[in-house]
Amino acid sequence: MPAGIMTPARNMGSMIGRNGNNNVAGFSSPSGLPFSQPSIMDAHLLPLDIPQNTSESDLARIRDDDFDSATKSGSDNNHELVSGDDQDPRPKKKRYHRHTQHQIQEMEAFFKECPHPDDKQRKELSRELGLEPLQVKFWFQNKRTQMKNQHERHENTQLRTENEKLRADNMRYREALSNASCPNCGGPTAIGEMSFDEHHLRLENARLREEIDRISAIAAKYVGKPVVNYPLLSPPVPSRPLELGMANFGPQPGLGGGDIYGSASDLIRSISAPTEADKPMIIELAVAAMEELTRMAQMGEPLWMTTLDGSTHMLNEDEYLRTFPRGIGPKPSGFKCEASRESAVVIMNHINLVEILMDVNQWSTLFSGIVSRAMTLEVLSTGVAGNYNGALQVMTSEFQVPSPLVPTRESYFVRYCKQHGDGTWAVVDVSLDDLRPTPGVRCRRRPSGCLIQEMPNGYSKVTWVEHVEVDDRGVHNLYKQLVSSGQAFGAKRWVTTLDRQCERLASAMATNIPTGDVGVITNQEGRKSMLKLAERMVISFCAGVSASTTHTWTTLSGTGADDVRVMTRKSIDDPGRPHGIVLSAATSFWLPVPPKRIFDFLRDENSRSEWDILSNGGVVQEMAHIANGRDTGNCVSLLRVNSANSSQSNMLILQESCTDPTASFVIYAPVDVVAMNLVLNGGDPDYVALLPSGFAILPDGGGGEGVSGGSLLTVAFQILVDSVPTAKLSLGSVATVNNLIACTVERIKASLSCENA
Repeated sequence: MPAGIMTPARNMGSMIGRNGNNNVAGFSSPSGLPFSQPSIMDAHLLPLDIPQNTSESDLARIRDDDFDSATKSGSDNNHELVSGDDQDPRPKKKRYHRHTQHQIQEMEAFFKECPHPDDKQRKELSRELGLEPLQVKFWFQNKRTQMKNQHERHENTQLRTENEKLRADNMRYREALSNASCPNCGGPTAIGEMSFDEHHLRLENARLREEIDRISAIAAKYVGKPVVNYPLLSPPVPSRPLELGMANFGPQPGLGGGDIYGSASDLIRSISAPTEADKPMIIELAVAAMEELTRMAQMGEPLWMTTLDGSTHMLNEDEYLRTFPRGIGPKPSGFKCEASRESAVVIMNHINLVEILMDVNQWSTLFSGIVSRAMTLEVLSTGVAGNYNGALQVMTSEFQVPSPLVPTRESYFVRYCKQHGDGTWAVVDVSLDDLRPTPGVRCRRRPSGCLIQEMPNGYSKVTWVEHVEVDDRGVHNLYKQLVSSGQAFGAKRWVTTLDRQCERLASAMATNIPTGDVGVITNQEGRKSMLKLAERMVISFCAGVSASTTHTWTTLSGTGADDVRVMTRKSIDDPGRPHGIVLSAATSFWLPVPPKRIFDFLRDENSRSEWDILSNGGVVQEMAHIANGRDTGNCVSLLRVNSANSSQSNMLILQESCTDPTASFVIYAPVDVVAMNLVLNGGDPDYVALLPSGFAILPDGGGGEGVSGGSLLTVAFQILVDSVPTAKLSLGSVATVNNLIACTVERIKASLSCENA
């Protein structure tokens, strides 16, 4: 062929058609055709792919049958191009040719299965129907455009119908409003007029609905199978001789706080993770609780009434029900309302504080004097953006007063954390008991928790709201005034405990320790180890001194002294306790002495010989101490008892004393000299065996035995009575411990009455 002569388009298309890929293996039916995108080569050659035997009548029919539709179809598929004839300047005589009914039916059937056939499918279809691939291509383009136009026409018809309906409704409403009258004055009302309250409620509902939708979306990302599942507690251990409750020491997996003795109560054991059907209700309840907590933390009168001395806030129940009419339902019969609010500035960053509150182990450790045990049943959401904003947790916990005379309060609730703005967070709890009504529930938590605001220099302002409904008929008369006044479980106790513990944590991280004072531990690692050991001692004491449902106290009667309650427990394979049978004994009584005087007396090593029978009259000397806060009474000490008998070895005692306006503790345990040397050098304190004993001192609530300003003192001892865990408990051991605690109580009363006189 001479240079410069181009092959006609029809001839080139014929050559390509014969030499191209004609492999159609596997073609069986429209539903079984392989799907693929046209190749780059195919896209470039399609405009010229017109075989020589294509008649002009066919081309004319293809181009003119639905020319407009074929032109519009270019937006449907970028790979499909228009006919090459559009580029040919030569005029053509247009003749029409209709497809047969059979061809149309086959292509219609194929279109239902595959509206975008590829080149290979078009060629196979054209071969079966006796058409050219380009004819098939244009038919499918036109068909797609036709379907699109039909769909748009249908949508337009629907929209016009809906628009007419809305116009009719609008006219009807306008006519009704024009005839409406004001219920207050009887005069006509203006269209669109809305009361301020109604407008406010509409805005509030819209905001709550938006938050529920947002939290639901967050939860949906994490919900499915439970993220965190914890095993339920073990079945009860058979009782031992003397009908004393016997349980095993030892850490329980997935449990925060202190030691768990024996089995859980029927309530806790019966509670499991929420079902899928419960989760939307839980989310909606949590969002409403967050709204309520935020408003209760910020509102003043008439919701909160200030007492005459201006020191506390009392909830106006009638105003509360008017302000928050929905909530978790009416107060159960026989239940009392306890509500309180308290604020304080604490030495902790707001982010760290949120992290502690949302971690069940850190939370129950920080509030070990209030939370005897806690567990997370399920995490519905871990939050977004790498923090706890939007976090949702379903939890159970047991709240306590450190005395066997006050029953613990069990609660099944959801905890929700939300960031309200830069540096402002809120954490709220609300009971879920209504989801699964359980007989024997004595406490319901209405929205309770705290609002946390960032302050300069790493401080935070915490506003705490504690709001519960409780059946407190099981409380001993000695503690009724303390409990009913809200001092036992109220917001002030939570806030003052938080303030004291924040100081303790700050002390543990302090590096500017003065070196001049004698006995001050300056070794940073040694300080951390000793504080960690003392923390474990305090947690163990608090978890074992209350009237928890996990262990049963046996009251010894006929002793002639205050009622003493005893309980035995086994210690097996626990490196943190001596091996064998441990006998616990506790008693609570009232003293006409202010709590601070009792606290100072019991923590002072110089007055220890007046009440501590086990020191055998030896001289007690403080070897080392770590200050834990502004109050000098908040400290961890290492004491040495120098025995008067030179043949007896000296004894070491680890002691932590802590005090705040709502509660004070002096807790101690004998420790091994070798083990303490390791701890003071930064060694692991978890393997130091401890059996803590000590005192819990509470105010009497203002009316103990008719005299104000007194104290409620709980004395608790733990004694290893046998190093063999399988040994039988003897009556002699019980009598010895009973005499020990009775003598200690008498000595304390005698010493303090002399001071008081």
